[in-house]
Amino acid sequence: MAAGKEIRTKIKSVENTRKITRAMEMVAAAKMRKAQERMKQARPYAEKIARVAAHFSQAHPEYRHPFVVPRETIKRVGIILITTDKGLCGGLNTNALRLTLNKLKAWDERKIGVDVCVVGNKGLGFIQRLGANVASQLTGLGDTPHMERLIGPVQVMLDAYKAGSIDALYLVYSKFVSTMKQEPTFTQLLPLSSEAALEKAEHHWDYIYEPDAPSVVDALMVRYVEALIYQAVAENIACEQSARMVAMKAASDNAKSVIDELKLVYNKTRQAAITQELSEIVAGAAAV
Repeated sequence: MAAGKEIRTKIKSVENTRKITRAMEMVAAAKMRKAQERMKQARPYAEKIARVAAHFSQAHPEYRHPFVVPRETIKRVGIILITTDKGLCGGLNTNALRLTLNKLKAWDERKIGVDVCVVGNKGLGFIQRLGANVASQLTGLGDTPHMERLIGPVQVMLDAYKAGSIDALYLVYSKFVSTMKQEPTFTQLLPLSSEAALEKAEHHWDYIYEPDAPSVVDALMVRYVEALIYQAVAENIACEQSARMVAMKAASDNAKSVIDELKLVYNKTRQAAITQELSEIVAGAAAV
């Protein structure tokens, strides 16, 4: 019964693996509900401030913030790439990284340099393997995003844009559509594109500023960037937990199928061994 013992060992191993995947599925489901609630609460504010900022880009004040002034030529761009710190979440990171790779290839063909701000360990490893320039990074963010930790690495890219080191800044993250669907998203963060947040306007917007235009516009632009970055990270975390829950459920189901197949093989092997022993006993008795 050496073969039977080996099959029992395999069954026990797969059962232990299934227990782990079941536990990870339940943990991901609990975290997913919290992450989705956090994301839904942040969405209205992010959408509203993006619309207000887009209105500012169409206004004609006496002060124009650098974030709303497009550059004539694009020689170098920046990317804020948001991925997860951990794996076991299906193709979530793969889809976002594939989208990023396609953009990097397109810019390389046009001889445009790229600086990358990476949020998440998976994205950091990918960018380092590509040999791209990592301007700033943030790993170990956890399940709850904190703006005070995010703003540091992002500020490096904002300062580079203000200084003219980069001519455009883009954001790559996974957008939450549903529990079963997460969509990799590539959007322009700077310079502020009014077409991205506004429908066709029939008239121009303008405002009265108190105490003055620089104070109001500077504060708004900071809030605009913070809101979009926070929302992108919140969306990505919700996507991560949803994708992990689905992946772990699929792994648990597959483990159950493997266990059923192994048990069937074990029963056949055991029955064959019993039949062989009975045949030997009958043959021995007949010989006597």
